[in-house]
Order: sequence, then structure tokens, then C-alpha cells
Amino acid sequence: MRSTFTGVPGLSVTPEAAVVVDVMRAFTVAAWAFRRGAEKIVFTGTLEEALELKARHPDWLAFQDGAPLPGFDLANSPARLRALDVAGRTVVQKTTAGTAGALAVADARLLLCASFVVAEATAELLRRARPDAVTFVVTGDGGQAEEDLACAQYIAARAVSGPTDPGPFLDRARRSDAAALLADGVRHGRLGVDPEDVDLCLEADVFPFAMAAAREDGRLVLRPVENGSPGRGAPRRTGTGSGR
Repeated sequence: MRSTFTGVPGLSVTPEAAVVVDVMRAFTVAAWAFRRGAEKIVFTGTLEEALELKARHPDWLAFQDGAPLPGFDLANSPARLRALDVAGRTVVQKTTAGTAGALAVADARLLLCASFVVAEATAELLRRARPDAVTFVVTGDGGQAEEDLACAQYIAARAVSGPTDPGPFLDRARRSDAAALLADGVRHGRLGVDPEDVDLCLEADVFPFAMAAAREDGRLVLRPVENGSPGRGAPRRTGTGSGR
């Protein structure tokens, strides 16, 4: 399996297999939503589209990044997600990096979204799918985010070589600009940031499911999948997992 690491600006063609990585915080939030029983996550390209979907489906929840905005239920914090009842719910998610990266490769035959908490499950799915090549899309900082690159390289190493020590990769992520920015937000009381967010984003291999995206009724939808069911055929949905 050949691995390529690039940002969205570096994409020239749609890859056959793509892993879109957003550690802080979109796909850590997504994983926690599935851990707590969310049914699916619908990605949107704009905040307005997210709110329109929620207006048409009052039982849906809407997540965004940045400071909290009227009409949204969560500002992309995995720690604060734990206070929400997401069981059986559909979530609409719009973020600057993660969901935008997924939408950029929406037509990939195999499209996974990942962060450290689902790294091993993602690597296992890749081992089972056995694509010749995988494009890892580093979404933060225009493709330069160290925490996303570290996670992508950890997944790639596990997919090819099996058991790999996550410690050095997590250390890189902990020293990243994104981690520093979140810590600074906590110190300054920025809304939408929780003191536990960085630690929750830097837990490796917590949940036993990967997250696969595919088009459903014209929209890109993310669902948790059990290993052994890669691709776009009929992935088996997982339950709430066995994490914390």
C-alpha cells in the first residue's frame, strides 16, 4: 500500500482511496458522537446549509467550529459533546478543515475520516480493503498541520507494519500549533473550547470502529463501520463501541 500525504490544495484528481484526517477537532468530535450513539453525520459546505437542514429536521443536531453560533448545538468540542443527548440522532457538521476536506474527495471509492481515537480501526479497515494506494488528506493549516500529519503517518504505519507505538506521533501532535491554540483559548476563556479538548483529541485507538463516508441522496454522510466491511457496498453499522 503506497501512502501519499497532501493537503486539499495538493489534490489534483480524486483518489481511489482517501483518509481525511482532522484531529483537532472535527473527527474527534465525530467519533465521540458515534460512541454516544449518533446514527449518522451529514457534512455540509456552508453554515447556512447546515441550519437549513436542521430547520427541515428539527430533531437533528448541528455542529460547527469556531465560537458558538445561534442555531448550532455544539462548537466542535469533544468534551462538551458529552453533555448532549445524541443517541439515535442525526448530526449535521460543518467545519473549516475536516468536513471541507471530506467534501473535496467525496467521490473517492473508499473514503474514511479519521483522528487518533479511531486510528487503529482505520488502519485495520485499510488492511482489509487492501487498496494499492491511499491518499491521506491533511486538513488543518492548508495541509501543513502537524497533528493531522502525525495521525495520518501513524495510521499509515499501522496499516502497513501492524503494531506501532503511538507515543512519538502523539508527542508531535501535543506540540502542534493547533494544540497550543486550543490551550490559549482555554486560558483566555474563549467560548466553544473546553480544558479537556486537547487530551481527548490525543487519545490513541480508543474506539473499535472506523468512520466511512459515502453519498446518500446527494449528500455526503459519515457512518461508523465495523472492520471487515470496507468500501461502499453494505457496511455494517457498529454500536456505541467500548470506549470511555
